[in-house]
Amino acid sequence: MGASIQRKMAEGPVQLEDGSLIHRDKGTPQGGVISPLLANLFLHYAFDTWMQRQYPQIPFERYADDGICYCRSKAEAEGLRVAIERRFAECGLEISLQKTKIVYCKDDDRRGEYPEQKYDFLGYTFRPRRSKTRQGRFFVGFTPAISNKATKSICEAMRRWKLHRRSDKSPDELAQMINPVLRGWINYYGHFYKSALYRTFQHLNNTLARWASQKYKRLRGHKRRAFLWIQCIAHRQPGLFDHWQLSQVKAGQ
Repeated sequence: MGASIQRKMAEGPVQLEDGSLIHRDKGTPQGGVISPLLANLFLHYAFDTWMQRQYPQIPFERYADDGICYCRSKAEAEGLRVAIERRFAECGLEISLQKTKIVYCKDDDRRGEYPEQKYDFLGYTFRPRRSKTRQGRFFVGFTPAISNKATKSICEAMRRWKLHRRSDKSPDELAQMINPVLRGWINYYGHFYKSALYRTFQHLNNTLARWASQKYKRLRGHKRRAFLWIQCIAHRQPGLFDHWQLSQVKAGQ
């Protein structure tokens, strides 16, 4: 891709929903389809290859314009941060001071106290968590689980389904509608610390109980009875909705 084409993409105007245009002279539009592509192309050379050449001993991960570097000490992390800021300035880039921070990965082997002990990356929150070995021993590990932001996004998506208004649908038809999406969420966010998803999908169980109370006359006005009906369905057909395979349906909140 020629430099002139990249410049036109980066400096082209942004059209808002009302049709108005915002003219820019730098950066790429937030949320723009082309933004991650340009970030990957540019940062591959401005950051990835530079890190591999200058700091081969420091592992790192990057996705678009978000990245994590794993340092062995606070001094190494502080030095790397200064070096990255200098490198980005040379490439005409700026580091987000609000998002960039040094985090202490606290666990059973690292028991110090530092202000920052968690970070978010790719929809996960990494922080100290109580875990259990296969032998039944408890320990504290620095592990990932679905982030609060991702949980909020999933709940908002489920609310947009308006399932409680789909009284024209049977349980099987509802399952066919939403299972592909549920499966995607579970496969991605359930890869680590799957139990963190229980509370997220409790909202969906409550919605299904609300749907049942709208569909069946005998359940109308009986919130508790509607939820017990959903529990019975989950017991008889645990594979009907994909999220039921994570845990038992518990009493609604």
